[in-house]
Amino acid sequence: MSMARLTWQELPPAARAAVRVRTGAFLTAADIATGANSGVAVQVLAATGAVFIKGIPVNHGQVKTQLREAAVNPHLPKSSPRLQWHLQAGGWDLLGFEVIDGPAASFTPDSPDLWLVVDALRELADTPCPNIELLRLKERYTAYSGTPELFDGDHLLHTDMAPDNVLIDGSAHLIDWAWPTRGAVWADAATWCVRLIDAGHTPAQAEQWARRLPAFESADPAALDAFAEAHARYWREVHRGDPARAWTRRMAAAAAVWRDHRQMRGRPARRWR
Repeated sequence: MSMARLTWQELPPAARAAVRVRTGAFLTAADIATGANSGVAVQVLAATGAVFIKGIPVNHGQVKTQLREAAVNPHLPKSSPRLQWHLQAGGWDLLGFEVIDGPAASFTPDSPDLWLVVDALRELADTPCPNIELLRLKERYTAYSGTPELFDGDHLLHTDMAPDNVLIDGSAHLIDWAWPTRGAVWADAATWCVRLIDAGHTPAQAEQWARRLPAFESADPAALDAFAEAHARYWREVHRGDPARAWTRRMAAAAAVWRDHRQMRGRPARRWR
């Protein structure tokens, strides 16, 4: 379900006024173009300090992702930005977050950010899964796998390891928790593999980084094989539904590369005469 991105000034006056009750007068405001889960995104320096604001119309089907993000925020790792307020006004659902003053992570093979991402994923793996309603990984992949029970678990997962969802300021911070999920502890490292391949890693190099996470290193290889197949099917469907966007094509290709790599695991080398 597509969603037009508005600037801050294009929001209804009632929505902007309700935010200013929380923040005080704006000193500066910069609209943010990145991110696919918001109808408005703006970073503000206000009388009460810096705040990142994102919003979705209350009558948009995707507002449920923002409500999930608000619900899970108190339970997130310390490195994730804290939600300062949540309000609805002028037909919009709006969240105000602590600002992380840093760029999006680079996942390229030579990036120093990779070690920081490993640290963030280790912190997440050690974070207790809250007793709130969450999506379940096995249910999200039922349509793409004959064995989705292999993906089940009781760990809190982010599940959207795009570079734009990791901010770097000396540490890595996982942001944009639109899809918090309960499932197998290795799943975020597995989805990160595909993002690393998209950023230029070979599948072997991507898995070498993932294996720095104990959860991935100790995961059942059969479960990883099944997940790689299901994840490739998922991204193929995403791309078919939105073929005009280059990033969906890249992600479908990277997921297929990882699946093929997993399928070749353990097969004897082919001999040529």
